[in-house]
Amino acid sequence: MSTIQDRIVRYGELQPCKTAFIDAHTPGSDQKENFTIIGGGVSESPDQHVHITDQIGFNIGAAGQPPKCRNSLHSHTTAEVFFVLKGRWRFFWGRYGTAGEFVAEEGDIFNIPTGIFRGFENIGTDYGMIMAVLGGDDAGGGVTWAPQVIEDAKDHGLVLGDNGALYDSKKGQSLPDGVNPMPLLTEEQLKAFPEVPVENVVRDYVARYWDLMALAGKKPAKVIGEDGLLRDKPGFEVDFLTRGSIPDEMHSHDKPTVLMPMRGHWKLRYDGGETVLNPGDTCLINPGETHALAPSMTGETSLYRVRTTDDPAGLTWSGT
Repeated sequence: MSTIQDRIVRYGELQPCKTAFIDAHTPGSDQKENFTIIGGGVSESPDQHVHITDQIGFNIGAAGQPPKCRNSLHSHTTAEVFFVLKGRWRFFWGRYGTAGEFVAEEGDIFNIPTGIFRGFENIGTDYGMIMAVLGGDDAGGGVTWAPQVIEDAKDHGLVLGDNGALYDSKKGQSLPDGVNPMPLLTEEQLKAFPEVPVENVVRDYVARYWDLMALAGKKPAKVIGEDGLLRDKPGFEVDFLTRGSIPDEMHSHDKPTVLMPMRGHWKLRYDGGETVLNPGDTCLINPGETHALAPSMTGETSLYRVRTTDDPAGLTWSGT
């Protein structure tokens, strides 16, 4: 039987996949790295390494990119939530990525509305990393790409099959018998993907790090949830913790819980041992496991805590 220690993925031990998606050879996107930390993720490639295979109702992943590298426009049918661990990132959305954009700094979190085309780009000066929470055990069954992304990829040797798998002609691969190319969305289908105004996105779906630090001074800040700062029911809820948010006492949760430190070092005590969680680490705590969490040293400390709920993974909740 595994212990909490067995369910910690250290930032420095993350194993990237450089060929996870259709745009892996497209200039401007060909240097990105994808990480699947908990759950199956949404990778289209068998090269993707899954660090923890447990199905807990949501997935944890990450994207790492050097400066000027971007992730191409795509859409999800369940939640895609990012917080910036390292760097400065530009998020953009819409059919051609021109409906709106904003810049997220370290610690900021973005609950991207379902059903819109979205992309992101590292606009910082160093390698950047964004951590992701994806709704559902199968993360919605994959992603839907804007037509131009699939067309561009063909010019660089990659074809996406209608089975959701990638085939690389540079490696001599071709579509198997019975598998056709993923059909492009028609103009009529594309009308179903909204162009959400930037004022709505920034107001309803973005939370800023230093605001959360203030809100979490004496209790956890509810970031995503039915009564959260960002109101949604994606099948999980997200809290933000800092020094003073919770007492250093043993406790347990009745649902799977994931701890994701943002800043500082956190001492995690559990039955049979203790360890320190560092920025970029990911820890899965099973239901009923008693543990205590507290900053292990002085200085700035912050952590995102994600817990499964009974809500089904699906479209962004409108509050009605």
